[in-house]
Amino acid sequence: MRHRKDHRKLSRTASHRRALLRNLVTALFQYERIETTVAKAKEARRFAERMITFGKRGDLAARRHVDRFVMKPEVTRKLFETIAPWYAERNGGYTRIIRIGRRLGDAGETAYLELVKSTEQKEEARKARLAAEEARDKALKGDRATKKAKSEAAAAESERPARGSKKGRESTESAPAPRKRGRVKTG
Repeated sequence: MRHRKDHRKLSRTASHRRALLRNLVTALFQYERIETTVAKAKEARRFAERMITFGKRGDLAARRHVDRFVMKPEVTRKLFETIAPWYAERNGGYTRIIRIGRRLGDAGETAYLELVKSTEQKEEARKARLAAEEARDKALKGDRATKKAKSEAAAAESERPARGSKKGRESTESAPAPRKRGRVKTG
């Protein structure tokens, strides 16, 4: 019977399970969406929601509590400064699990565990993504123009005679050396 057994063991020892869940929650806050098995997602969700609630509290004790669980200090900072304010008006339900099918190798059921965002946050994220793409495109165009200018300068500098003209060919080009045939001696 499983009376009063409130979590999944995930076929791991207690220390391994804790490390796994800490890594999953850290990755969730860092990337805002992770792909894992359904059972791991359900377990990680419990801790992620608890950490967001601590982030909403925002006091020193809450920060220390989160620091003990989240693996990276920059992720803790992101949780308190960016993620927690998203949910100031929300009383839970900060994450969602979206089932995506079965894995090819072992047919394990996989799912996305992601942070729920409001429509305003989605719009802001879309604008930021578009601005980043635009900046990347400008950089690529600038890089291509620089490469083209360099190649044109190199071509103008060399000023080779046209193919087939004999002028200058004797002095600059020599006949290729004949290839030796036969076995190559090694060692």
